[in-house]
Amino acid sequence: MNPMLHALRRTLARADAGLNRLYGWRYNPLYHSGALVLALFVVLLVTGIYLLFFYHISAPYESIVTLDRDVWLGRWSRGVHRYASDAAVVAALFHALRMFVQGRTWGPRTLAWVSGLVLLAFVFLCGWTGFVMVWDVQGQVLAQAGARLFDLLPIFGEPISRAFTGERPIPGAFFFLNLFAHVALPIGLFILVWVHVSRLARPGLFPPRRLTWAVVGALTGLAIVWPVVTTPPADLFALPGAAPFDWFYAFWIPVAHAVSPLVLWGIGLALGAVGIAIPWLTRPRLALRLPPSKIDERLCTGCEQCYLDCPYEAIAMVERPDAARSGKSALVGRVDPALCVSCGLCAGSCAPMGVGPAGRTGRAQLGVVRDFVTTHRPGGRDVVLVACENGAGGITAAAEYDGSLVCPVSCGGNLHTSVVEFLLRAGAGGVLIVSCPPRDCRHREGPKWLEARLFHEREAELRDRVDRRRVRLVHATSGEGALVRAALAGFRTEVQTLEAARAEPDVDLERLCELVEAGAEESP
Repeated sequence: MNPMLHALRRTLARADAGLNRLYGWRYNPLYHSGALVLALFVVLLVTGIYLLFFYHISAPYESIVTLDRDVWLGRWSRGVHRYASDAAVVAALFHALRMFVQGRTWGPRTLAWVSGLVLLAFVFLCGWTGFVMVWDVQGQVLAQAGARLFDLLPIFGEPISRAFTGERPIPGAFFFLNLFAHVALPIGLFILVWVHVSRLARPGLFPPRRLTWAVVGALTGLAIVWPVVTTPPADLFALPGAAPFDWFYAFWIPVAHAVSPLVLWGIGLALGAVGIAIPWLTRPRLALRLPPSKIDERLCTGCEQCYLDCPYEAIAMVERPDAARSGKSALVGRVDPALCVSCGLCAGSCAPMGVGPAGRTGRAQLGVVRDFVTTHRPGGRDVVLVACENGAGGITAAAEYDGSLVCPVSCGGNLHTSVVEFLLRAGAGGVLIVSCPPRDCRHREGPKWLEARLFHEREAELRDRVDRRRVRLVHATSGEGALVRAALAGFRTEVQTLEAARAEPDVDLERLCELVEAGAEESP
């Protein structure tokens, strides 16, 4: 593995583990970074509509000053709008970093990655126009730097930068077009969001309500305690003085002043090209790519469970050509290899074990666990750790962990419940399954479907004859080895208690009653 990528993964795992300890995996903001962008966009939309009622293109700076004087509503509403725009950039960057570190950028996920980059560019442009609307020192610098860039494009009759020489007043059309762009760009954002999630089934568009309100509350508190400072008004006849600049939208201004517009265009286009090329630069070699799922139509019962469980809508139910002649179900599943990411969740959803990637179907898993049992022969007091290779505290690197055997799986959602039953029937005292947290699954819904199959009777469920007291499911990231160790210690104690109770001789209640009655008669 690339050393830089390995270091990023370890850093991200530690950050995840730290926030999990503070908030739990359900409310870890890093797990909801993508959804937080959309939630923040809604905050921007609500506050922006309110601010729009007080904005006048004929006096842009004066209207902002009037808002700042309204300490009860206007000042903090503007502050929430400003801080939410910064937070949206931070959340989008964290989301992109997580997708990159986890290798979720290539193949069928390419569209989501590229559209995400375009979304980030739209957010940046929307914020840019918003700062220019204020028409303070920062807005003037951003407008002039942008004009120098657009002057190189052969689409305008005369250089735009001439409008900022001061020889004539800034035309009202400039502020109108800027306002129009600031309002129109969000419409494009909605369309891009639809494209971004178009290949996902059941996309999680918004974070949990508690997290959403916590973020809104934090932004509101920040806006009240630390109000947005209005810099001096723009003055085309004076060089811009020192003023606080927004690091998230004006970070490029020092570079724009240091190099020519042509060089700046070259830097921007080069960075954009690298970003768009990441799906092709990061995809593994052909020999290392996992094969897509396949369906054995002889075993398919047409139950539609794999179709329902697939997180990428890569499976469709079609009419079986020989249904009338064979007497089988009229429907059969078909996998679209162009959409399949080889997550294997369909293998865990198929009761007759007729679907899944090669080597990871339910039948293949039973073959692997049979060899595992034959080699290790777990006993009645032993706990077998069935652990996800992408998380689980990183315990799958070794054959044993803290005295327990480790049986790795590619994803918790890929695990067929028959494997759990086989381990218990083969003599293991308990099975501790360690999967990624549900909001951090590389394949989106693996832990969700796994828990439903184990404990909530979802199709391909764990049979009723299996003692649920001997099955435990915990969620842990790759940086939470201590959590796995604690869960293992507690579960091992429970399993040993169950074994001790099973080892006690059965009590003959009728004989015990006879002895008690006899003792009562003999007593004086």
